[in-house]
Order: sequence, then C-alpha cells, then structure tokens
Amino acid sequence: MLDPVLIFVGFVFALAGFIKGVIGLGLPTISMGLLAVVMPPVHAAAILILPSLITNVWQMLAGPALSVVLRRLWPMLLAVCLGTWAGLGLMTATTARFGTALLGIALALYAITGLAALRLFVPKPWEPIFSPIVGAITGLITAATGVLVIPAVPYLQAIGLDKDELVQALGLSFTVSTIALAINVGLEGELRLAIASDTIAGLALACVGMWIGQTIRLRMSPADFRKWFFIGLMALGLYLAVRSLL
Repeated sequence: MLDPVLIFVGFVFALAGFIKGVIGLGLPTISMGLLAVVMPPVHAAAILILPSLITNVWQMLAGPALSVVLRRLWPMLLAVCLGTWAGLGLMTATTARFGTALLGIALALYAITGLAALRLFVPKPWEPIFSPIVGAITGLITAATGVLVIPAVPYLQAIGLDKDELVQALGLSFTVSTIALAINVGLEGELRLAIASDTIAGLALACVGMWIGQTIRLRMSPADFRKWFFIGLMALGLYLAVRSLL
C-alpha cells in the first residue's frame, strides 16, 4: 500500500514544479507552504533541498549573465549565508510554531507584492548598503521558514537587472540560499536516509511539473496565472499563520 504522505509529497512537488515552469519561480515557496501543513518545517526543508537545488542550478546556468550578476550580488549572497547560519535552530526551537507563523506571513507578503505588481527602485550607488541588509534578512527568514524569496526577490526586481540577468540572479540567489539551508538542516540531523524516497519522488515530479508548466505557458496568459497563483498563495499563507498562532 502506498504511503499517503509520499503521495502528498509527490502531488506537492508536481504542483510546485508546474508553477515554476509557468512563471519561473515558486517551487520552494509552494512546497514549504503545503508540506508545512502535514509535517514540521525542518522536515519539509530536508525533503525540499535536492529538488530546489537542481532546478535552481539549472535556472542559474541557463544564460550568459552569471558572472555579471555574481560580481554584482556577492555581498548579498554572503549575507544570505551568514544570516541563514545565524538562524540555526529557529525551525526546531520551542518557538518553532512561530516559525510556521512567520512562514505564513512571508507567503502572504510575497503574494501581496505580486498582486500589487509593486515596482520598487534601488539606485545602484545604494546597493553596497542595501545588499548585505537584504541578504541577512533573507537568510534569517530562510533559516526560520525555508522560504527563500523575502525580501530577496523584490530587491532583485528593484535593482534594474534586465530580463535575462534577473532570471539568472534569481537562480543564483535561490541556489546559494538552498546550500546555506542544507547546512543548517544537516546540522539539525534531518538529512537522513529515511527521506530518500520522498526526496527522489519530489525531484522527479518537480521536473515533470516544470516540463508541463513550460509547455502550458506557451498556450495561456502568464498574467492571469500569476494573479490566481498569488491569490492562492495568500490564502495558504494566512491559513498557516492563523493555524500556528491559534
């Protein structure tokens, strides 16, 4: 008899991969949000690491701008690592339920920025100041929730990267965050052989979902899909926040 949890994990990663295929992001966000409904966030993060790492390395390498964005973003990426490692233990502390609440709030805030189509602008001379701050905050949120996007994604959208640079910058940021988080999860003792089946199923179905999403993206309006994606993400985030706090 198939394990219901394994079936649910497979469904989550197929859905998250599909969404990433359509709009270019969302795999860690959706996966952590849904998996946290049925398991502790640190366990969800352990299952997420391999699928997230492989899909983000793929995105990071798919283009000519990697060296450009690396030179520009290294202070943020270094701060992401330091912030993530400084937050070691936040997922498993006695206040871990507040981490789940923070995850819900982070998801809802991210959804609001998507629905509002906020276009912030950070002048280039200010980047040496803002990059480490954004990186450190992103790292702490990553350590507590497994969500890699707040406030890194709005910041990357605000510094004037062109489309190809932005796609690779997102892949680079998510890759570094995933590696930093993997170290935390390993130190917490959650990278166990017992999760291998969940991880492999997640990776395979995430790749299938990405392929389907990329195919469907050519036939539908990405703007409409983004709208409903962010509405659903907001509902999920608010549910997680309220459930964990009550």
